[in-house]
Amino acid sequence: MTHVKSKGGITLRHGIAIYVASVLGGGILVLPGLAADTAGPASIIAWVVLSVASYPLAYTFSRLALRSKGSGGIYSFSLEAFGTTLGNGVGWLFLAWVVLGGPAVAVAAGSYLSYAVPISRVGIYLVAFLLLLTGAVINYMGIRFSANFQLIIIVMLLSLLGISIITAGTRISDSEFVPFFTESSLGPLGTAIALVIWAYFGYENVPNMAGDFSNLQKDMSRSVTYSVIIIGVLYTSLSIVTVGTGAYKSGNGLVPFAVILDGVFGVYGRFAAGIIAIVAIFSAMNAYTAGVSRVIQTVSKNGGLPKMFSGESEINGAPGNAIILVLVLSSVFLSAYWFFNVSVELAFLVVSGIGVVTYIIGSAASIKLLELKGWRKAIPWVSLAISAIIVIFIGKLMIFAILVITASLLYTFTIGHMRKYRNDIPIFRRSG
Repeated sequence: MTHVKSKGGITLRHGIAIYVASVLGGGILVLPGLAADTAGPASIIAWVVLSVASYPLAYTFSRLALRSKGSGGIYSFSLEAFGTTLGNGVGWLFLAWVVLGGPAVAVAAGSYLSYAVPISRVGIYLVAFLLLLTGAVINYMGIRFSANFQLIIIVMLLSLLGISIITAGTRISDSEFVPFFTESSLGPLGTAIALVIWAYFGYENVPNMAGDFSNLQKDMSRSVTYSVIIIGVLYTSLSIVTVGTGAYKSGNGLVPFAVILDGVFGVYGRFAAGIIAIVAIFSAMNAYTAGVSRVIQTVSKNGGLPKMFSGESEINGAPGNAIILVLVLSSVFLSAYWFFNVSVELAFLVVSGIGVVTYIIGSAASIKLLELKGWRKAIPWVSLAISAIIVIFIGKLMIFAILVITASLLYTFTIGHMRKYRNDIPIFRRSG
């Protein structure tokens, strides 16, 4: 197996920024309202529970990254644990995850912006494409620029969200929390947990760039711990504000922050909500473009994708062809969403199905590969159990993940075997 080693440019602060950006994404804008609309005040429990439950997932993938010390993330771990066939499948899943999810969250950003600025459907999709293009350009300039840019963006994002929480906190009403939980709340709470789970995808992304850490052993684990705390506190605070102000009762729970800021600052609040949407979603897209481009590069080096995607720039180490592939495929699916009028909600559910399969395989790989001691041995099993439970909530839409795996198998057993056949025939072998 080939790992991609690159020039280290990610420090502790960069690692935290990329972790936070990968997890927050567009979910921070929509899910607190949707969860509250489903379960009322009890939805806060869902955020607290999953904030705690997210640690086993983050810990599992970070430990695997420390073990391999190279880029490739879940793909590399799965390749080592289960061989080429399943490893290639994971690489394809992660690629599908990003090129399907990126356009969806980009459209969500444009839609959120349209709440503040009257723009047409064409305008929304144009904003989405510009976000995809900008993320590709930034990553093409190299991982150090991308990491520094990510740090700036996440500081801006946290500042904007912090201001929103503090200002909205003055409008919280105790009556909004009553009744907090009753016997009839149990069912809606389960549904809210199913919705909120999507908000915690992202912890698998940073290990894709393990080879880019300046001090992997020291900074990876600390990045995980600090990020889980920051994200947990932020999500829980936002859920409390969303419930306490009753913002989720407007707009079907889709734009709670726009409602909150509109109530505090009027029309200026709407503009602020639009800015938050663009910053939050772009930061996640930027982080995922950086991560998946390294996965593509590693998969290509190991024969799971065409070799043309295995190269990188001699100047800044950026995997240029891989980044271009992400942009092209993302643009294709963005166009498909336009022509077939695919809803953002449906796209999110499809991507969640693809993402959870990678989590299951990654957790299984950690059980096989990691040599943990004491109570830590149980952490990968907890991660696997959490991932398996998510499958139940996604249901029939898991078919799309199966289709991606099938496509990967067809490639492996056709193109891969053809390469092996050519290498076994003397006239096709390279001399020297």
